[in-house]
Amino acid sequence: MQIIDLHCDHLYKLQMQQLDLELDTSLERLRQGRICLQAFAIFVDPQIPANQAFAMAEKQIELFHSNVINQPGIRWIRTWNELHQLTDSEIGVFLTLEGVDCIGNEVAKLEKLLDAGVLSVGLTWNPANLAADGCGEPRAAGLSTFGKQIVTLLNRRGILTDTAHLSQAGFWDVMELADFPIVSHANARAICDHPRNLTDQQIRLLIEKQIPLHVVFFPPFITGTNHATIDDLVDHIRHIVKLGGESILAFGSDFDGIDKKVEGLEHAGMYNNLIDRLREEYTEEQVTRFTSGNFTAYIDRMLKKETEDQE
Repeated sequence: MQIIDLHCDHLYKLQMQQLDLELDTSLERLRQGRICLQAFAIFVDPQIPANQAFAMAEKQIELFHSNVINQPGIRWIRTWNELHQLTDSEIGVFLTLEGVDCIGNEVAKLEKLLDAGVLSVGLTWNPANLAADGCGEPRAAGLSTFGKQIVTLLNRRGILTDTAHLSQAGFWDVMELADFPIVSHANARAICDHPRNLTDQQIRLLIEKQIPLHVVFFPPFITGTNHATIDDLVDHIRHIVKLGGESILAFGSDFDGIDKKVEGLEHAGMYNNLIDRLREEYTEEQVTRFTSGNFTAYIDRMLKKETEDQE
């Protein structure tokens, strides 16, 4: 069983804690968990002063080069076309951007990050920025003119627009504007009423448009408390599937970005505990769709659309 994970904060954790670091997504643990493709987020705390933020983002890219892609058996995925070039013995890795705070109001800085290999961009973290309101902003507005300009750029470049962390209004704006939207790490609000989770109305739109929803492993988004079991996480999966989401469900653990863990799912090497539990309830074909098939099918549709548009 090969697993795709759309979110971890390995690079931020490296940047903040260089010494004696035990990573949830170390190469050993990725191999143990049978991860075939792992997204590595660039995340800069929005509280970092603007004149320092972009340099911190660039430093995380340096850490990606010096600590991730130089390891044996790792293949850097720089374009979505390279996804199917992965061999069974390789782990694919790619860059994402979690919040555009680090670019200020300079689109050229975002272009630089895309040129460096970023394949998915989330407009916000929890607060508001110049592009949009995050889910923690009381104003709860949608995308600004600048945010819409960013989505247009991402469409042109064939980059995913990630709605995780956006306000609900921002989510709906992205769904209207983005050619290739995605949800990298969120759960079902009907099961856990948290602003980071999605309503059934939002999930039904994802199902209608066949846009992947990657469930996240952070207990406050699973149970609303600091404790959660694999069964609690499966409650969210079951709910999404009952809404009709078998063809969109996927994983975005948030490993290395969370300080509270699901019992029995504390790092990437423990993914098999979740897979074994899913096999009790779903067929092998369904579980394979959750672990990798739904995301790869979405990317294949994206590439097909790009080819058709060019013709």
